[in-house]
Amino acid sequence: MPDLFHTLLKYDIGHLRIIAGSWGLELETSEVDSATEELCASFLDLEAVTETMEILPADARSALTALLESNGKIEWAAFARKFGEIREMGEGRRDRERPHLKPISIAENLFYRGILAKAFFDTDKGAQEFAYIPEDLFEIIDEVTKEERGGNSTEPLGRPATPVEKAFEIPASDRILDDATTLLAALRLSRSGFQPDTQLTTLLATAEILKKGAPQAEKVKSFLEASRADALKSLLEAWKSSQTFDELRFIPTIVCEGEWMNQPLVTREFLLDLVNSIPQNKWWSIPAFIRAIKEKFPDYQRPAGDYDSWFIKRTSDGQFLRGFAYWDQVDGTLVKYFIQILHWLGMVDLASPEEGKEATAFRLTLNVERSTSNVDGKIVVASNGKITISRFFSRAVRYQISRFCEWGEEHSDEYQYQVTAQSLRHAKEQGLKAEQLLSLLVKYTNGTVPPALVKALKQWDAHGTEARVEKLLVLRVNRPEILEEMRKSKASKFLGEILSPTAVIIKSGAESKVLATLAELGLLSEIET
Repeated sequence: MPDLFHTLLKYDIGHLRIIAGSWGLELETSEVDSATEELCASFLDLEAVTETMEILPADARSALTALLESNGKIEWAAFARKFGEIREMGEGRRDRERPHLKPISIAENLFYRGILAKAFFDTDKGAQEFAYIPEDLFEIIDEVTKEERGGNSTEPLGRPATPVEKAFEIPASDRILDDATTLLAALRLSRSGFQPDTQLTTLLATAEILKKGAPQAEKVKSFLEASRADALKSLLEAWKSSQTFDELRFIPTIVCEGEWMNQPLVTREFLLDLVNSIPQNKWWSIPAFIRAIKEKFPDYQRPAGDYDSWFIKRTSDGQFLRGFAYWDQVDGTLVKYFIQILHWLGMVDLASPEEGKEATAFRLTLNVERSTSNVDGKIVVASNGKITISRFFSRAVRYQISRFCEWGEEHSDEYQYQVTAQSLRHAKEQGLKAEQLLSLLVKYTNGTVPPALVKALKQWDAHGTEARVEKLLVLRVNRPEILEEMRKSKASKFLGEILSPTAVIIKSGAESKVLATLAELGLLSEIET
């Protein structure tokens, strides 16, 4: 930040006289440079600053406290929204209207005292206009007011959760690892009808496990063979540093449209800092945390406090949410969603007033090991080809086995698969053999694979499908002569395999043609359903 001298140097002599008068001084010179040096010599004094702080109105002191707790500067849009604007006027109008005698805002009061200034500073978001306290003056004001402010500017935002807010606990877990394993297997198999989780797909792409939607063999292998703690940590670190994982655009209640760009990494780092200031293992109120952010850092994701150029619609009715009036539905909702992401990644526990209600409290764990179960998973194989695998079993093994099977329902802590001729045929198309599945099952069940399944897998490798169950349409007649006559007619091309002297399979879709031919032969027939 500029110091007091370079800040005052921007003003004309009339403005400097107004500032001097607010401090009970009278300038002895009419030169800007000399007047600036004179004011700095008087202002940058512990006793003078102490006296000025004592006579400041409470609302002006509140504005200064906000600046002090933000290291001396706040984006102008956010500051002005809370503490008012400063009227733009030239020297003539200023000298006629004398705004310093009747300031329209807290900001204007501090501005004409020389304590507050405005300037553009470079930021990660580009050049932004800020309200600031000149740097050397900031240090003195900070020292004078430190005791009054308690000497602590890093106090966490919000408050601890009430008993009602934390009544029903929802512990963090590492289930994201199991969901990732399922997703990777589905993508590898090109499962028809499978709808990938866009949020998880984006995270895996961020971790370079996916590239253009396709699993990367070596990365997948490393991820699946890593311990649950290390695998979860790798996803967490990838998320923290991602430029492309945009939490705002994953919120289900809104839709982002247009070419405007936000900065998810900058926003994420800011919110993480706020979360990290909350005591670990202490339940914290989500509503109070969001209200405190709105009060103190409302523009945490908005360059220059811009609430108009981002085109965001509400999903439910298509209403555009433009302007600060919709902060709760966009920026406030993002904070809530950010906490949900932390829960998804195993970093925070959640709690709600009762089961099924929206989360109203969170507890920071920041300990990956805490959410990683030490339960030893198991695998169970039945003689009919049904395989049940615990989610705590080796993820790499489940990934491999799932490529040979039809997928059953997922239960809370287990996955079910079924070996079928169709699934083995699909696996064969991908270069896999049934003997590979058998080797996996023998190895990871300590040789307890049911003999019937062992035989079935070996037979399939040798002979393929040896039995089929089909749904067929069959023509049955009373006398063999009728069937012989049909085979000599133009309807013969619609007949398939002969089952007996009086029964033949009708080819799919040819029922009407066969019935018409029978009618031409003087035979009335019917279709039994």
